[in-house]
Amino acid sequence: MYNLVLALHIFVCILLITAVLIQSGKGGDIGSALGGGTASNEGFGPSAPANVMNKITTGIAACFLILSLTLALLANNRTPSSIMQGYSEPPPQTESFGGSLGEPSPQPSGEPAE
Repeated sequence: MYNLVLALHIFVCILLITAVLIQSGKGGDIGSALGGGTASNEGFGPSAPANVMNKITTGIAACFLILSLTLALLANNRTPSSIMQGYSEPPPQTESFGGSLGEPSPQPSGEPAE
């Protein structure tokens, strides 16, 4: 289920990117973006009648939102898995210093080594 929703979400993402890039601009140039617009072109620009492409983009964006929330809920309910699940831990490494951990190490005697 999660993989199906994820594949659909990726498809909707590509559709949304395509729909946004296909739309034509609202006629704003760099001058109006920097504050040189007229009084009728303030804020977000003049409101144009909603054409078919705007409605399609709005529908795709709504699908994107719903699929994003669905993926978040499905991911929250998934059990965590790991590729290391089937392997056991390696045995702990021991240092070879001549004694066990519980025994004190022998103290050197005062005699010189021969």
